[in-house]
Amino acid sequence: MKTLKVKLTFIEGVLGTSPANTDIYRDYVGSKSPDAATVEDEVKALGADAVADKAMTVFPRNAEGVPFLYDYQIKGFFKDTCGGLRKVPKTESSKIKAFKKEIDKLIFPEPREIPFENVGTIGECQRPLRASTPQGERVSLAISEEIPAGATVAFDIILFSDDYEKLVREWLDYGRFSGIGQWRNSGKGRFTWEEITE
Repeated sequence: MKTLKVKLTFIEGVLGTSPANTDIYRDYVGSKSPDAATVEDEVKALGADAVADKAMTVFPRNAEGVPFLYDYQIKGFFKDTCGGLRKVPKTESSKIKAFKKEIDKLIFPEPREIPFENVGTIGECQRPLRASTPQGERVSLAISEEIPAGATVAFDIILFSDDYEKLVREWLDYGRFSGIGQWRNSGKGRFTWEEITE
């Protein structure tokens, strides 16, 4: 078992992913969760009463009001990145089988709530969402809280096998191309990383 201590520095703004309307979260997202206590914790962390726009996505906040990422968002980034890099010959990711299961069971970012640092002024990002539907082309407006470039997060990654270290380093390196949060295909949430010692 090995623990990597890392710090991500965002080179593009990061968009919030949690619905500001806690009823939407509770009714839709919460209905997908097997753990009701977890749903209540996450709904409480949103602090949605302070946000007027029901369609907006926001960052959850801890008891001190600091925005944070959940550990599972880091796991989601690892899965998304590994899924893409598996198609690139000679990458570490191309060698791993059943990658989602291995990430779920053997690679653990912590703590559960990973606070942002050096946040600056939180802004908003508005963008059109286009979709082709049976009724024709549809366009709607999406709006999200945006933490600006320059913000950082620091956390540990527990690896149940030293063999995963090269994989995790490869995934973190890929963060400069595709990041964390919403609208990643536009470049939002991209980051650089460094290993830290404490």
